[in-house]
Amino acid sequence: MSADNQVYNQPVPTFEQAQVQDGNIAGLLRDLQGRFPNYSTEQVVVIDASNQKLLLIEKGQVTHRWVISTAEAGLGSRKGSNQTPLGAHRLAQKIGDGAPLGTVFKARQNTGRIAKILTAPGARSGEDNVTTRIMWLDGLEPGLNKGDMVDSYQRFIYIHGTDEEGRLGAPASHGCIRMRNQDVIDLYDRVREDTLVFIAERR
Repeated sequence: MSADNQVYNQPVPTFEQAQVQDGNIAGLLRDLQGRFPNYSTEQVVVIDASNQKLLLIEKGQVTHRWVISTAEAGLGSRKGSNQTPLGAHRLAQKIGDGAPLGTVFKARQNTGRIAKILTAPGARSGEDNVTTRIMWLDGLEPGLNKGDMVDSYQRFIYIHGTDEEGRLGAPASHGCIRMRNQDVIDLYDRVREDTLVFIAERR
């Protein structure tokens, strides 16, 4: 079976299937524990692509919520699609310790440049700047977000800061998950490498 067929034949996790609602997250945690026993579920990041929110779940409770942007092109895993992948990932690498707020990264390297942060609604910088912090995601589900033409890590899917803060709350990225710069520092300081990250949509 080709990689293209594999990705379309994979069951796509929905928000309801994940049972990610306040006070009703036990189903998601049980599912992740069962499928990925090598990873802790004491702390899990959930990306609610439908509501453009990122939830931090700690010891079974939602402890933090932040506004985000997923991909303007929608949800999907195919290489070159500029879409945000669904499903379970791990936080493979954290990049940017101590970098000043607004620092621009290119190919995960600190450029030393500080971006002008645009906060006006809908304001565009004309660049797809990755700012402040990077959390690089690695897919855990072969055929959905791992391997061949659907590999999140090889597609360089990150959680990162953006200089287009005024566009947050609606799909705006080229595949990554964008956050406010102060928010991405806050999340970065709270999570560890290998933290599970689950990306889902509500239908």
